[in-house]
Amino acid sequence: MRLTDTGDLWWKTAVVYCLDIETFMDFNDDGVGDFEGLAHRIDYLAELGVTCLWLMPFYPTPGRDDGYDIIDFYGVDSRLGHHGDLVEVLRTAKDRGMRVIADLVVNHTSDQHPWFKASRSSRDNPFRDFYVWRDEIPKGAPTNVFPDKEDGVWQLDEKTGQYYLHNFYHHQPDINLANPKVRDEIAKVIGYWMELGFSGFRVDAVPFLQQDGDPGVDPHELLRSLRKYLTRRAGDSVLLGEVNLPFEEQYEYFGGEASDELTMQFDFVGMQNLYLSLARQDARPLADSLRERPVLAQESQWANFVRNHDELTLDKLTEAERMEVFEAFAPDEGMRVFDRGIRRRLPTMLAGDPRHVRMVYSLLFSLPGTPVIFYGEEIGMGENLEQPGRLAVRTPMQWNSAANGGFSRARSRRLVAPVTPDGFGPAHVNAADQRTDPDSLLAFFEKLIRRYRASVEIGWGELTIIDAGVDCVLVHAIQGTEGSMIAVHNFSSDPQVIDFALPNGMGSNAELVELLRDGGVVADEKGRVSLALEAFDHRWLRVHSTDDKRLS
Repeated sequence: MRLTDTGDLWWKTAVVYCLDIETFMDFNDDGVGDFEGLAHRIDYLAELGVTCLWLMPFYPTPGRDDGYDIIDFYGVDSRLGHHGDLVEVLRTAKDRGMRVIADLVVNHTSDQHPWFKASRSSRDNPFRDFYVWRDEIPKGAPTNVFPDKEDGVWQLDEKTGQYYLHNFYHHQPDINLANPKVRDEIAKVIGYWMELGFSGFRVDAVPFLQQDGDPGVDPHELLRSLRKYLTRRAGDSVLLGEVNLPFEEQYEYFGGEASDELTMQFDFVGMQNLYLSLARQDARPLADSLRERPVLAQESQWANFVRNHDELTLDKLTEAERMEVFEAFAPDEGMRVFDRGIRRRLPTMLAGDPRHVRMVYSLLFSLPGTPVIFYGEEIGMGENLEQPGRLAVRTPMQWNSAANGGFSRARSRRLVAPVTPDGFGPAHVNAADQRTDPDSLLAFFEKLIRRYRASVEIGWGELTIIDAGVDCVLVHAIQGTEGSMIAVHNFSSDPQVIDFALPNGMGSNAELVELLRDGGVVADEKGRVSLALEAFDHRWLRVHSTDDKRLS
């Protein structure tokens, strides 16, 4: 088995773990998670195999949008600790071989930010141009990101008689990115956190860098300048972008062949087609999206995910396709949000079937790219639908079966959020029980991560979709300079038998060694392989020629 350090391109084979500090671990028992609690759980993450922590916003905030409404880009929310506690987390993570990235929210601030308070004080205030103001609402204004909460993207400020832009909530005014002084401030923020030890940033809501009614903002030029600045500070830093757009537009945000904008992007198109495939028990929608993925430069990478901290958006599917997924996994209106997404976690959507859940996560780690995990996925946490909107999936981490799931010893009414109710609550789903169970989902994640880290080609190799002759089975090959593998995933609740040909270059009579179980199979003289699959089966097969018996 070979684990690799990819140096400056470490993120090509990383395992990214996203967490919200306030719901991860409460160390001082005030009901709110904190940096000290996270520091005491770094070893758990290291044992899991995490190599990069993504911290959701930890900045001072009024708390009207779960931390994405920021009042100080240089500060630390006092509920979570102070700068010294944060630095201790960074040091501890580094000691365990983990890097840390932070959310970079440069679209907007809170309306309580000192910039905006000054901006709205008068039309001639020096900070007025830090935001986007208009005398009238421009024609053809776009729909707000939260159509069920906001009527539009322009809000009248009665004191100054002008409208300010807010693509998100009205209490989150958009920053004027066309202003060079604003860009300088963003660079200072990046430089500040890099000096403290961060390895990069997850860039929030990238498409909204192009602001309504302001053609002077070129988001690509902005990203190129940020990437250059970041690279000068640390050549191995990363910009992971949230870009929910069609593939051809996403490719532009990588910088195309130049690869000089975002380092990584989430594959939203692939994620949405994954759920369509799950709903239909038909692998073809996902296979088609994988074929349509643009081929990236070596310095770029796709970030794969099953679930994130927002709603599970389905906006890139057709209306009919979206309704298929809704009917399969969110049959009740209360499980849906914004008419485009689902506010549930994977295990509850799949009725807790461990075979089905494991097949999906096996697929996640075998797809070419870098896997991103949302906290609690590794133990199969559910959601709390009694919480509003996106908060349904942002419940406290379930560490053990004790009160509050071991997240905090505070009284339950003091918790920052209520724990997941019974069924998927701490009594049934928690890390402590699973750490001692070799057949648990947590143990399965640990195995997947070990195999993923040993299979360098997943991050670096070339993808080939193989026709298995059965619509419900996805077979894909990844070929790299240091090895090749075949992954097989049955989306059906019925057993299947498949027969397929190995791609060119893998040879006849090749031996395929199982990576997730014992055994293997040998291709025939024509390079064909036959496999019998159980319901929701998943197989990883390392390809060896007959004269190379080494284990990967």
